[in-house]
Amino acid sequence: MYEKNGNEIFHAKIDDKIKFCNSKNKITHTDFFTEPEIIKIEKYLNSIKVKNYFFFGGFKNANRKMLFFYPEKLTLEMAISNIDKVLEIIRITLPNSQKDNFEHRDYLSAIMKLGIVREKFGDIVVFSEGADFVVQKENSSYFKDNLSKLIRFKKSNIEVLNISEIHEYIPETEEISIIVNSMRIDNFVSEICHCSRSKAEEILLEERVMINYETISKNSNIVKPSDILTIRGFGRFIVKEISRKTKSDKNVVILIHNK
Repeated sequence: MYEKNGNEIFHAKIDDKIKFCNSKNKITHTDFFTEPEIIKIEKYLNSIKVKNYFFFGGFKNANRKMLFFYPEKLTLEMAISNIDKVLEIIRITLPNSQKDNFEHRDYLSAIMKLGIVREKFGDIVVFSEGADFVVQKENSSYFKDNLSKLIRFKKSNIEVLNISEIHEYIPETEEISIIVNSMRIDNFVSEICHCSRSKAEEILLEERVMINYETISKNSNIVKPSDILTIRGFGRFIVKEISRKTKSDKNVVILIHNK
């Protein structure tokens, strides 16, 4: 989103927020970031040794999160306690005749029809009776008023609620184990995709593999515990741990697969 000529614009926007926080001695925040963007931001903040910050998207398992900076006079706990002054939720409760008929993409397309850029709202949590949208408090009235004008939500109840009332999304996961000769990425691709090493190399060359949301094409890249592996067409896998060695000195690795 902010990349141009070596991330200059990206860094400048982050730097502006830090300067505002320090000069005004106030909590400040950005719009919503995706998981790949968050990883890049954390690398940059670590490189410039900034510590007074946190990411939050409305609930624990949120994919899209805002970046908050807070002054040194506050603790992290004090800063987090101010979240409800920044974030709210828009809840759409569908009429009985429409329950279970709408999916995530239906709600997303509805918002995009309003001309709102994706950075201005967070996750959409879908449940049987409707959905919750995480929004910045300053924009909540606009969301509510304009969503109510859409034909698809004409008979729905739309309300603004405190962020604490969100229907928290709990991702469906499964734990799997694989056996790899070494921690090279091609071994992981071969085991996860149930294919030969040569086919795994093809998948890498096709740029279908990411480690921590960075595209990997070389088969020699090493995978580490806590890394996030994404293979297009197969899903996302978190490397939980190397549980043990086999008698033939191979690694038994536990992965968490996000379905």
